[in-house]
Amino acid sequence: MTLQRTFTIIKPDAVKKHAIGDIIEQFEKNGFRILAMKMLEISKHQAEQFYAVHVNRPFFSSLTDFMSSGPIVALALEKENAIADLRKLMGATNPAQAEEGTIRKKWATNIEYNAIHGSDAEDTARFELSFFFAGYELAI
Repeated sequence: MTLQRTFTIIKPDAVKKHAIGDIIEQFEKNGFRILAMKMLEISKHQAEQFYAVHVNRPFFSSLTDFMSSGPIVALALEKENAIADLRKLMGATNPAQAEEGTIRKKWATNIEYNAIHGSDAEDTARFELSFFFAGYELAI
C-alpha cells in the first residue's frame, strides 16, 4: 500500500456556511487521514502567489479576491490514491454538474464559489502542502 498526500482548502464561502465540520466528516468517512489542519486568512498577495499558475486566466483576479475575502481552512490529507479520491469526493468544479453526495453538490453556490480546493497532481500537491505547512507541522 502506497500512501499519497494531498492538499485541500475549505474556501471562504463554505466557512461562512458553517460547512467545516460536515466537510471534515466527509474526509474521515472516506478514509482520509488528516495530517495537519489550520484556519487562517490569506492576503490578496498570498492568494496570487498560491494561484500563480492561473495568472493569465480571466478568473484570476476574482478568484484571488474571493480567496482573500475571509477565513479558510487548509488541510493536509493522506490515504492511498488521495489526489484522485479527493477530486472525486469534491465533485465537478461547477456544482450544477457535480454528482449527488459530493462536497460541491452540497455546499458550492456556483462555479466560482465552489466550497473547496483540492490538488490536481502530485507536483501540485507538494507545492501546495509546502505553501501552507512547514514539514514539522505534519503529523507522521
